[in-house]
Amino acid sequence: MDIDFAALTEHQRYKLMASLIVPRPIALVTTLGPDGVVNAAPFSMFNMLGEEPPIVMISVNRLENGVLKDTAANIVRTGEFVVHLPDEDTAEQMHRCGDRHPPHISELDVVGFTPLPSSAVKPPRIAEAPVAFECTLWEKLETTSRQIFIGQVRWMHARDELIDTETWRVRLQNYYPIGRFGASFYVKTRERYSLAAQGATRSTSIDEM
Repeated sequence: MDIDFAALTEHQRYKLMASLIVPRPIALVTTLGPDGVVNAAPFSMFNMLGEEPPIVMISVNRLENGVLKDTAANIVRTGEFVVHLPDEDTAEQMHRCGDRHPPHISELDVVGFTPLPSSAVKPPRIAEAPVAFECTLWEKLETTSRQIFIGQVRWMHARDELIDTETWRVRLQNYYPIGRFGASFYVKTRERYSLAAQGATRSTSIDEM
């Protein structure tokens, strides 16, 4: 099957790409509105881009008539945001943060998340999330349908049992993130296995990276 993308509509291209490029990590992003209300929204067009500088990317679609979503408008205005990585315990609340609410209503209040002060930026982090990256805007790209924000990680928060700070290894036995699998479908990450190079031996167990 050969498909000419130039012959497809924007929606058809989205459906194919978003359903085939899976699973995708999910960024649950908190920002501050102009009146100080905390906005929280999930985005699965998200990933790490590099470590020097430490940068991550989120892609935010425009609403009808090109209007910016609250997350995008807040980042453009303040240059700050916090990326959280949801896990199995926070998945349902994360998904509900995608519901539309007026700007004066915080999704944290609606779903029952607890805000905590951040260390380097003004938007708060979410206490229940296993990982939070405090970011400042590094670069912004614009397309016809989206605004793409590249953020530099300034500070990270993680559950105490998640990281061995002597070896800087992540204890996977304590970490169960979820991934986006298109539409309202998600996947768990409990089935893990190694594909070691021929003749190579692993230096760590499957529960540690």
